[in-house]
Amino acid sequence: MEFRILAPTGALGAGFDAQAFRRGVTARPHVIACDAGSTDSGPAALGSGTPKLSDQAVARDLRLLLRARDELGVPLIIGSCGTSGRDVGVDRVAGLVRGIAEAENLHFTMGLIYSDQPAGRLEAFFDAGRIAPLPHAPDIDRELFARSHTVAMMGVEPIEEALHSGCDVILTGRASDTALFAAVPHMRGADPGLTWHMAKTIECGAACAVPPSANGLLVHLRDDHFDVTTLAEDSRLTPRSVAAHTLYENADPFRIVEPSGILDTTEATYEAVDERTVRVRGARFIAADGYTNKLEGAELVGHQTVIVGGVRDHVVIRHLPDLVPFAKKYFADKILDVFGGEVDPADVDIDFRLYGDGAVLATAEPEPLRPRELGVLITVTAPDQATAHAVATFVAHASSHLPIPEYDGLVSTLAYPFSPPETDRGPLYRFTLNHVVTGVNPTELFRTVTEEV
Repeated sequence: MEFRILAPTGALGAGFDAQAFRRGVTARPHVIACDAGSTDSGPAALGSGTPKLSDQAVARDLRLLLRARDELGVPLIIGSCGTSGRDVGVDRVAGLVRGIAEAENLHFTMGLIYSDQPAGRLEAFFDAGRIAPLPHAPDIDRELFARSHTVAMMGVEPIEEALHSGCDVILTGRASDTALFAAVPHMRGADPGLTWHMAKTIECGAACAVPPSANGLLVHLRDDHFDVTTLAEDSRLTPRSVAAHTLYENADPFRIVEPSGILDTTEATYEAVDERTVRVRGARFIAADGYTNKLEGAELVGHQTVIVGGVRDHVVIRHLPDLVPFAKKYFADKILDVFGGEVDPADVDIDFRLYGDGAVLATAEPEPLRPRELGVLITVTAPDQATAHAVATFVAHASSHLPIPEYDGLVSTLAYPFSPPETDRGPLYRFTLNHVVTGVNPTELFRTVTEEV
């Protein structure tokens, strides 16, 4: 038994080399699968429903994938559409697919699998004690679900249902990245350990290649091993690069959790077949006692205006850490003075990030820093954009003339590269959930619609 799985790129819309993809198509894979989403870019896509990558970039990749699917007559599976996997993301990609199909005279059955979760359903799960936190999850209450946009992450089962019903092109809401690649071999009885390990290896396309790229991988999955091959001419795979990918987005490199169980790669081996191919054996899949679906949520927390500045004066740099708390107190008083009682200073967050002096690691810096120049990022977050912008105008003005004890008179402390220095960033979102729903049927949280295209 052999299954050939083609992963053309790590993210739909990231682009991939058409010649490299053609090599994968020539191998006549049994399925083409591609991830289109992630939480890597933060909560904005989930909160707003706006994808990270442009329609033009996504359509470019989709056109190549749909043509290849038509040529081969095999399923095409796209997961986590629209970056977040929201229903609007599925519909957005479906619209692109319909437009390409019409232009290219392509015909197929399309399945749309939706993963948005209504607040009432989640409140019922919460009341029944069936929403459990994952490690480091935030505390939640029942009221959260009404103000948060939430999706559930599917495993292979909803995808398999769509395949069984005859769908040629499947666009899913939020899905486990691995489920997209595991679905076809899983439903046809391939070894589950090898299947899930294969899927984990190729979920990000050639991210495990040397050098990593947005190009693709081809897998030959057999009874007791799988071979993974990089498709781009200028790339290679090594046992180390393939093995290292099990640590990507995982706290434990040997135990990777899926909705239906755990992939255990403790006994896996990796062997170089040639410069571009690695053979993998030995993983096993441990079925879970109960099925779970992960929940991801995001909510609007305000609107933001940003100010970018810089400073090279060593005296100003030395005083900035002490001046920032002084400035924040001044700005709080200024808000009361300017807005009267209409704006509560507690509702406005003014944050200074000193890039070059601990902006990323802050107090966790391993040794003291002695920067010669600093980049300063100021963010003003308020309940509405007008307030954020208004506050930012006097924050920018005052921050360019902070008082320096060694200097007499008015001095310039920050220089701004833009005029005006204030840039409205728009709505600001935060993640609200890192939890699972317990005791669910593998398909009950998802809805599937099919259509002839």
